[in-house]
Amino acid sequence: MKYSSVMVYYGCMRIIIVEDEKIVADSLAASLIDRGYAVDIVGDGKKAFSRISLNHTDYDLIILDLSLPNMDGKSICMALRKINITTPILVLTGQDEIQDKVDLLFAGADDYLVKPFSFDELYARIQAILRRPAVSLPAVITYWDIELNSSERVVSKNGKLIPLTLKEFVLLEYFLRNRNRVVNREELLSHLWDFNFSSFSNVIDVHVKNLRRKLDWNGDDNILETVRGVGYRLK
Repeated sequence: MKYSSVMVYYGCMRIIIVEDEKIVADSLAASLIDRGYAVDIVGDGKKAFSRISLNHTDYDLIILDLSLPNMDGKSICMALRKINITTPILVLTGQDEIQDKVDLLFAGADDYLVKPFSFDELYARIQAILRRPAVSLPAVITYWDIELNSSERVVSKNGKLIPLTLKEFVLLEYFLRNRNRVVNREELLSHLWDFNFSSFSNVIDVHVKNLRRKLDWNGDDNILETVRGVGYRLK
């Protein structure tokens, strides 16, 4: 998938889609990826519960279909809440009865969406859920002469715009929100890429190299330093 230098940015978020209908899952994933999310897909209920149980801190949102093989969505929702996993859950359901919706909320769902639905409506629900962080994060981040504005989706240095690809944008935001500490490769992979990427891949090195080149266009020392054998850190 190719991206232009002017990217639409909606936050460095990772979503897991639990949906057994491949066409539906792939369509949702493609639309979310186009908007800057990292997305994983699982089509089996038990496998999804196991994946989320072990890796729930990697996910910002669970999109959960009710009708799944081996373990239904409502059971997954209840089981996750029972073991104190608080990751937001958006349920996709074909049930439009009031009591069914009430039951889903009591089961631990944060919201639900009745099929069929438009992607615009789904995206609006996702945005509403993700606007409920425990700590409010600023839309504009300034670090020395670099300014990142997530609302206007732009990055500038010394007041001059820097064109970034989508992954460069989310990488920079992650570094800015985690400045003054070393961020390792595994952490970047778990937050910004899906499970298909291997920690042995050089994809992060390539993106960091390109980001560093764009940030240091005026000849400054590298502000994004490599901590050999560990990861990266903003100087």
